Amino acid sequence: MRTVPASLDPGVVAGIDERLSGVEAAHGVRVLWAIESGSRAWGFPSPDSDYDARFLYLRPAADYLSLWPVRDVIETPLDAVFDVNGWDLAKAVRLIVKGNAAALEWLRSPIVYFGDAAFRDRALALAERVTRREDLGRHYLHVARQQRLGRANLKRFFYVLRPAAALHWLAEHPDRILPPMDLPTLLAEANPGAAVRSAAEGLIALKSRTREMGAGEVPAVLAEFVERELARAVVFEAAGEDPAERAAARRDADAFFRAELALSN
Repeated sequence: MRTVPASLDPGVVAGIDERLSGVEAAHGVRVLWAIESGSRAWGFPSPDSDYDARFLYLRPAADYLSLWPVRDVIETPLDAVFDVNGWDLAKAVRLIVKGNAAALEWLRSPIVYFGDAAFRDRALALAERVTRREDLGRHYLHVARQQRLGRANLKRFFYVLRPAAALHWLAEHPDRILPPMDLPTLLAEANPGAAVRSAAEGLIALKSRTREMGAGEVPAVLAEFVERELARAVVFEAAGEDPAERAAARRDADAFFRAELALSN
């Protein structure tokens, strides 16, 4: 499976493909899924945005039985254009069970460099079974709060707005678990009102043509939207946990990982 929009630089995409092949050769792993994360996949790139390629991989089965396991992260050299690194599937599955949104978002990225769609579907099915809305809500609430601690500017505001939109999506879809990854889809699937959507679309358009957005004023309607969503998301912090449910989720995750390992080896 490959879904790479024409807006991406073909030379950079070829460079990412080369790095992924190099990772497999140098580390003896199998890359299962490789996608774009960051602002390009989140739906608000700048003209000079770098490329945040992320991947999931599996090692040979014997590696997981070693008394001296290797790191569960593989990184390639970071520069002004390329930010390419990945996680062992075991790490990703543990984070999915904990409700960490990063691995979930990688499975839902609209930009796919390489991937087995059947693997993606099995992983998403696992996520639907084991991810708790409460954990995911706490994750997005924490991300938004952390981003607000930094220097305020329009560029950083996007990193608050997107988790706030994800929280809004969760509130508007009480029977669903996994929000979309990108901001435009979040706002389309859980319409926060015409004024919010219009203001967000305006900021996205501005960011797409501006290398440095500066410290301009955040539109009031968006600031109010963020405040409202973070305030009502505090309910996620009070949610308890059923130990039996958590244990069942871990057993399910173990079974999934073993099955994927068997398919890969």
